[in-house]
Amino acid sequence: MNLPRNPIVFGEVLFDCFGDECVLGGAPFNVAWHLQGFGLKPRFVSRVGDDALGAEVRARMHDWGMDTNGLQTDTARPTGRVHVSLRDGQPSYAILDDQAYDAIAPQPGLDAAGSVLYHGSLALRHAPNRRTLAALRTGAEVYLDVNLRAPWWDTATLRPLLDGARWLKLNDEEFALLTETGETPADFARRLGLGAVILTRGAQGAEVHADAVRHAGGAPPAVKLVDAVGAGDAFAAVTLYGIVHAWPWTTILPRATAFAARVCGWRGALCHDRAIYEEVLSEWSRHTGNA
Repeated sequence: MNLPRNPIVFGEVLFDCFGDECVLGGAPFNVAWHLQGFGLKPRFVSRVGDDALGAEVRARMHDWGMDTNGLQTDTARPTGRVHVSLRDGQPSYAILDDQAYDAIAPQPGLDAAGSVLYHGSLALRHAPNRRTLAALRTGAEVYLDVNLRAPWWDTATLRPLLDGARWLKLNDEEFALLTETGETPADFARRLGLGAVILTRGAQGAEVHADAVRHAGGAPPAVKLVDAVGAGDAFAAVTLYGIVHAWPWTTILPRATAFAARVCGWRGALCHDRAIYEEVLSEWSRHTGNA
């Protein structure tokens, strides 16, 4: 498969607030940030408020070299915020409603046909965004990264998103919520007509079920845990990078789990040090020459 190397990323950008400290994030934004760090040029489609946090998002994207043409400004809604609490390094979230990213307007002239389109499920909790995304998904190779945050999901709104997805990423808990009793990942993929189910298992690594074949990745390398915020997004970014570079799953999985583990060693989801990405790319290139 030969895919364009500039994925389209649709969904929320927000600030994860740890008490008084607010850290830029949002799963789709985190994925787009990492892809940019690794040298791709993703088009990030989202919406921020006409406020100080929205201006910060735009400035940070500009400084990181990201394309801001898909970032809209909403004069009625605020830039997204989430209140995060940590217990033993694991995050829990209080997600505010009616944020700017809940009202992403259609993007005239943006055609995703033939490209990889990444999106999650949180930004699709309201009908207007679902309509915007439905038009964008036409002809695209869809990578769906479910993000089941109570109370912002239900099976009635999630089921249509699964239709037409080529790759579905989810974790153990999400798999248990979406599958039938005794159903295996391979059964799940066949029932929904998915090209691949990418299942993350935390400290136990990850596995992919594609074309009736199971590919397993070992446990990620140990790191000094700061927090696990954004680890799944880091994993998703590397799997996307590998997909557009036509890596085999046996290459993608260990690289994705290793980068996800690395993110657990810093506060929040993002790294602003380009040298980290250069180091990872260099390591990939030394091992296989295909980064």
